[in-house]
Amino acid sequence: MGELNIRSQSSREHRLTYINHLLDDIKSLEYMLKHNRIESDIIRLGAEQECCLVNNKWRPASNAKEIHEALDNHHFTTELAKYNIEINLDPFELVPSVFQKIKTQLDSLLKKAHKVSEEFGSKIVLAGILPSISMNELNLDYMTPEPRYFALNEMILKSRGADVRMQLNGVDELAISHSSMMFEACNTSFQMHLQINPNDFESAYNWAQAIAGPVLAAAVNAPLLLGKELWSETRIALFQQSIDTRKLSRAHLNQQARVSFGEDWVNGSIVDHYRNEVSRFPIILTREIEKNSFEEVLKGITPKLEALNLHNGTVYRWNRPCYGASKGKAHIRIENRYIPAGPTVNDEIANMAFWVGLMHGRTKAHEQLWEKMAFKDVKSNFLKAATHGAEAVMVWMGKQLNAKDLIVQEFIPIAKQGLEKLKIDSADITLFLGIICDRLNSHTGAQWIVKNYRKLKKTQTLDQASLNLTKGIYDHQWSGKTVSEWTTLDKDLHSENHASRVGHIMTRTIITANQSDSARLTVEFMKWNNIHHLPVLNDSGSLVGLITWSLLDTYWDDVHDIENLLCVEDIMIKEVVTVEPSTPIPEAFSIAKKLKIGCLPIIQNEQLVGIITNRDIARIENA
Repeated sequence: MGELNIRSQSSREHRLTYINHLLDDIKSLEYMLKHNRIESDIIRLGAEQECCLVNNKWRPASNAKEIHEALDNHHFTTELAKYNIEINLDPFELVPSVFQKIKTQLDSLLKKAHKVSEEFGSKIVLAGILPSISMNELNLDYMTPEPRYFALNEMILKSRGADVRMQLNGVDELAISHSSMMFEACNTSFQMHLQINPNDFESAYNWAQAIAGPVLAAAVNAPLLLGKELWSETRIALFQQSIDTRKLSRAHLNQQARVSFGEDWVNGSIVDHYRNEVSRFPIILTREIEKNSFEEVLKGITPKLEALNLHNGTVYRWNRPCYGASKGKAHIRIENRYIPAGPTVNDEIANMAFWVGLMHGRTKAHEQLWEKMAFKDVKSNFLKAATHGAEAVMVWMGKQLNAKDLIVQEFIPIAKQGLEKLKIDSADITLFLGIICDRLNSHTGAQWIVKNYRKLKKTQTLDQASLNLTKGIYDHQWSGKTVSEWTTLDKDLHSENHASRVGHIMTRTIITANQSDSARLTVEFMKWNNIHHLPVLNDSGSLVGLITWSLLDTYWDDVHDIENLLCVEDIMIKEVVTVEPSTPIPEAFSIAKKLKIGCLPIIQNEQLVGIITNRDIARIENA
C-alpha cells in the first residue's frame, strides 16, 4: 500500500492490462526460481515499527503528516491515521550482533521521532492498541490525506456493499457498525521480515505457521478497545473485521477472508502459493505499470514484480510470504504481522529473537508437519493465544499444554538452539530469551494493562482511567525496564481532568425504556432503582422520548389507576434536546443550564450512545 498511484476503480482496459502484468509477474518469479536467480546464500532480518502519537492530554494526536515532513528521513512514513507513524528499519545480515544492531537503530530513530514530535506538542507511545482512542478519532477527519488510504477505504466499503460491522466478545462485548475502515487504525504492530531460502519455502512457511500461537501468547499487548476488555491481543479480531470485504448473505457461501491465518498447510513453492492467492482473492486495487517484468528477466534484470506485490499487499496473511528486489538482487522473506507494538523496545527485540531462533531451530523432527499436527490445531492455537494470551491451553505434537509450559519447556530450548546455530552472541541469547521467560513468570503487556485499568476504574471515570493508563504506559516505556519489571500504577498519581468533549464524560451504560412499555412498571422501576432520567426508544432503537423524575409526581396517580392503561409514550417528553459525543463540554453545559434541563442524551449516527446529567455537570465544575 506504499504506492500513491493505486486505483480502486479503473477502466476495463486498465484492469485487463494490470492483470496481464500480474500474470507475467508470476511467470517471471517461476523463471527466476527455476534458474536460481533468487538469493539463497544469505539471511537478512528487518522490521517495521508502528507508533502511536498522543497530544499533551494523552489523547490521539492529529499531526503525523507534519511530524513526518519535519523528520525528513526515508526511514519514516505516514500510516492510515493522523495519529500513527511508521519506522522502517534497514535490513541487517544475521551476524552475531544482529539484534543489538537492530535495537541500536530503532532506539536512535525513536529518539529522533521523540524529539521532533515534542516540537509539535506530541509524544510517541508503543501500544498494540492505544487505550485512549475513542470514537471521536475513528472518523475520516483523522485519516491521513493520501489517495491510497481513501482508495482502500472506498474499495472495502464497495466490496462489502454496506457499513463495516464488528462483533468482538471478551470479558466485555463490543458490537458496532461503522462507515469507514478507520477501526483498522487502532492497530499498531512490530512487523518482522525474515529472509528465507526460496527452495525451503514450503517447510519454512509451514513451520512459521506452527509456531505462531505460542509466539503470540508470549507477546500479547492489546487487551482494550474503546474502554472494553476484549481479547489479550484484540488486534487479531479487530483487523480481520475492520477490513473484511465479504458481503453478508442469507446463503451459506464459502467466502474467503482477506485477513486470515490460513485454511491448510501450504504445498509447493512460493509460486504455487501466489497462484493460489490470485485464484482465491479478487483483484481489488490496480495501478499503472510501465515495464514488463518477464522481458526484464530475460534481459538479466531483476524485476520489482509491482503487480504481484500490490495484489499480495491486499491479502493480509498473519504470516505473509513476500518477494523483494534490492540492489539488483531478488529475495523471498516471511513477514510476521501478528506481533503488537511495545511494551518496550527491549521486549520487541526479545520477541524478534525468540521468533528468529525458533525459525532456525527447526529440526528434521519438525519436517512434514502435516503428518504430525492437524492444521486446525495450529490455527486454534493462534486464536487461543490472541484470545487468552499466556493463559491459553494449546495442542502441540499431540499433547495438550498451557501456553506458559509449552513455551518454557519446548519453545525456549528450540529458540536457543536456533540462535546458537546462527552464532548469535551468547550474551544476547541469554538476555532476550530471558526477557521472554521473565514476562511469563511475571506478566505480559496485556496482563499489566488489564490489571491497572481495573484498578484505575475503581476511582476514576472510564475516560480518566484510559488517559492515565496511556500516560502510565508512556512513563514505564522509557524507564529502561522491560514489561515484566513494570510496577502497578498509583491510582491517585495522575488525577488531572483532560476531558474536553461530552463523549469523554458521558455515561455509556444506559438503561432505557421502550415507548410501548407499561407506564406503571416503568415509573415503579425508576423509583426502585433511583433513576432520575430514562431515555425512551422505539422498536428501531431510535430515541423518541424521555421520562424524568419530575414526571413521576405528575403522572403517579394516573399510572396507578387501573382504569388507565397507559404506555410510556403516553407520559414521556417527546421533544428531547440532544448533543453529540464531539460537542464541547462547556457548550453542552450551557445548553442544559439555559434550557433548565437535568440531562442531555448523547446521539451518534442516529443512535443513543450515552447520557450526561446534572450530577456530571456538578462533578466536572467542582473538579
